[in-house]
Amino acid sequence: MSFLRSFVTAFSMFSRLPVPTLKWRDDNMRYMLAAFPFVGAAVGLFIWAWLFICDTLGFGVFLRSAGLTLLPVAVTGGIHLDGFCDTVDALASHATQERKREILKDPHTGAFAVIGSASYLILYFALGTELEITPLTPLLLGLMFILSRTFSGFSVLLFPSNAGKGLLSTFKDASGKKASVSVLAVIFVLCGAGLIYLNIVTGGAMVLAALICLLYLYVMSRRQFGGMSGDLAGYFLQLCELLMLAAIVIIQKVVSS
Repeated sequence: MSFLRSFVTAFSMFSRLPVPTLKWRDDNMRYMLAAFPFVGAAVGLFIWAWLFICDTLGFGVFLRSAGLTLLPVAVTGGIHLDGFCDTVDALASHATQERKREILKDPHTGAFAVIGSASYLILYFALGTELEITPLTPLLLGLMFILSRTFSGFSVLLFPSNAGKGLLSTFKDASGKKASVSVLAVIFVLCGAGLIYLNIVTGGAMVLAALICLLYLYVMSRRQFGGMSGDLAGYFLQLCELLMLAAIVIIQKVVSS
């Protein structure tokens, strides 16, 4: 029952899907990060439905790409994009670690956050227009959303935290760390194996892109902020999905050329 409550809490926190609202107690949050990848599976189902609608109704490439870009934001409520914006603002400040952590907590939106989010969405949309839709594409994208959240969960549980006492520290303190890491490890193995089984080149490139992004997060979070935060986890998730989508498109172009 504890995992089920954590499952519901994960969807309540990380999505806009209608689920029961539970109290923020330790037993309701203990395995929330272990359940986090299942939110990615839900996003993948929405993407699959959108691609099916586009194919059935004959929608053009731009409308299809708009859905690919905006549906993940709509399903998650933009919580991870918010972390992306805060992190871009902080990195652009070139300030001290302490000041960068203060910027992460600042509720105001800076100019670089607007520039960064606009650039991100434009690039994601552009990659979507170049994406070749095959029978495997919905599966690749679905696993992409699961893998990004799996690695994001790893970063929260295993990477050093900064001095702040924000939402991330609440999750880490409340989580059954060993059990959550074990569940995430199993999901990673299954997800990675699934990607490689679907297409060894494309799947391998996606896993490699995600691992490189995770390594970058580890180095950047320690050097720039003195450790991880919830905003950095959101920043990583957005960047990881962008790089994995780019990996799919690039491999498709190389293979078809």
